[in-house]
Amino acid sequence: MRVPIGISNRHLHLSQADANTLFWPNYECKQIKDLSQPGQFACEETLTIKWPKGEISGVRVLWPYRKFTQVEILASDNYKLGTKAPVRESGDLEGSAEIEIIWPQGTVHLSQGLIIAQRHIHMSVADAEQFGVKNGDVVKVATPWERAVIFEKVIVRADDKFALDMHLDMDEANAAGLGAGAWGEIVKE
Repeated sequence: MRVPIGISNRHLHLSQADANTLFWPNYECKQIKDLSQPGQFACEETLTIKWPKGEISGVRVLWPYRKFTQVEILASDNYKLGTKAPVRESGDLEGSAEIEIIWPQGTVHLSQGLIIAQRHIHMSVADAEQFGVKNGDVVKVATPWERAVIFEKVIVRADDKFALDMHLDMDEANAAGLGAGAWGEIVKE
């Protein structure tokens, strides 16, 4: 069975409290594009992230708001910003890197919350059963394209609210020559 591959650029997941600081109280971001997961979308709003060595503007906000603010960057962004964001699963922010988020209405300093997202596959519980995996499993995914690659340490996230989609960041996808319509297959050991 094929797993569609979604390519992710740097982005932010905001908490309501940080959105209140950056925009204004009870602000709700404006939708511009649905994402692969039900109920999630890319917002019109973009912000600037900054750390000692540099800044990156145009970082897209994703909806919905979360309990904690999380900024996901590419490994190559570490060099531009002068940060040391660790590779982590979404939500695993303890001891992650610092970052500053800037918008004309306000600034938020995160003492932790900057990560490089661990590659992962979203899937329903039924998909997981078909693939012979379960939530939390770590698998390999092979891509049969011109620059064939086997991605290791891919976390399975199985939940009935998820749609089948593997998430790679843009650095990984570019290195493997992957683009729109790419897919991979879970490697059985």
